[in-house]
Amino acid sequence: MTENRNAVILRTSIIGILANVLLAAFKAFVGLAANSIAIVMDAVNNLSDAASSVITIAGTRLAAKEPDKKHPFGHGRVEYLSAMIIAVLVMYAGITAFIESVKKILHPETPEYTVPSLIIVASAVLVKIILGRYVKSVGEKVNSDSLVNSGADATLDSVISASTLVAALLYLFLGISLEAWLGAIIALIIVKSGIEMLLETISKILGNPADAVLARQIKATVNAYPEVQGVYDLVLHDYGPETHNGSLHIEVPDTLSARDLDKLIRRITLEVGRKHKVILTAIGVYSVNTSDPAAVAARKKVSDIVLSHPYILQIHGFFLDEEEKSIRFDMVVSLDAPDRRSVYREVCDEVQAAYPDYRIEAAMDTDFSEGAEAAEDGKD
Repeated sequence: MTENRNAVILRTSIIGILANVLLAAFKAFVGLAANSIAIVMDAVNNLSDAASSVITIAGTRLAAKEPDKKHPFGHGRVEYLSAMIIAVLVMYAGITAFIESVKKILHPETPEYTVPSLIIVASAVLVKIILGRYVKSVGEKVNSDSLVNSGADATLDSVISASTLVAALLYLFLGISLEAWLGAIIALIIVKSGIEMLLETISKILGNPADAVLARQIKATVNAYPEVQGVYDLVLHDYGPETHNGSLHIEVPDTLSARDLDKLIRRITLEVGRKHKVILTAIGVYSVNTSDPAAVAARKKVSDIVLSHPYILQIHGFFLDEEEKSIRFDMVVSLDAPDRRSVYREVCDEVQAAYPDYRIEAAMDTDFSEGAEAAEDGKD
């Protein structure tokens, strides 16, 4: 799967390099011949796109290296670093273009367009639209941020090239020269695009919430085992595209033996790894009261108390220990709560008031996929 993915990224990047180098050469020729700063800056932008594709190839090759002693989790995050470099390149191209455009605004020159030059620019618009859609769709299919960034940049380039064509037509038919001003606007759009790319990639390196779809799929797989009564606390660590380590907790009846648990955990680990390409490094266990009617009733009562609070998303891991006179459970407090610690204390006090003879051992949990699931729900 990885080799096939890398081959797809390599092929797509080479197509991008060839297309952008040819477009840059044609646009540079047209821009210099027509004395058009906007078209020349557009050509420079195409060269930066070609450089982006080279960086994508290098990043993909480095990311595919096998784990070693210094990097036991592999080198997958190199792809995120290459995406950052591409974003910085885009920003640099935009800043350079803006400086040159301002010079032309202060010292204007009259452009000289020809019909062949305009045909070349119009053709470049079509090529960039096709190239942008192709590269971005491939990037989304193989989960490559570098390709997605390159594709988005190519789509933006098509808009930029179209605007230079409009400026040329305005000059030919109305005698209005907007070359330098258009070049400055194009440059600012390029800088904005680069900043957005950079911020998105930095966010991934810092640690985004787990992918909502992947999280739901993993939970569904684990919940399918008859012994499992709930799946909680799923945490996924991203070590590059299609490279995840993770951990989770499962609720199981208190009647399971250590032998039964060992067999269950091994089966879950193997299936999640095979089916979702996620290595589960740990599976925690919550024991659920099944034989004590009083404990079952207490679970319902405590759940009602806890879930009556608007910022509590979930309660799990409930267990009533009659010998130790203790009640333990975990509650997930939403990240939207103004003061999560205050909500936690308030809930604990209410449960303690309902069960004054028991020691309350409650843990405040975080749902690490909460943000991603909210974003996914917003798309539906």
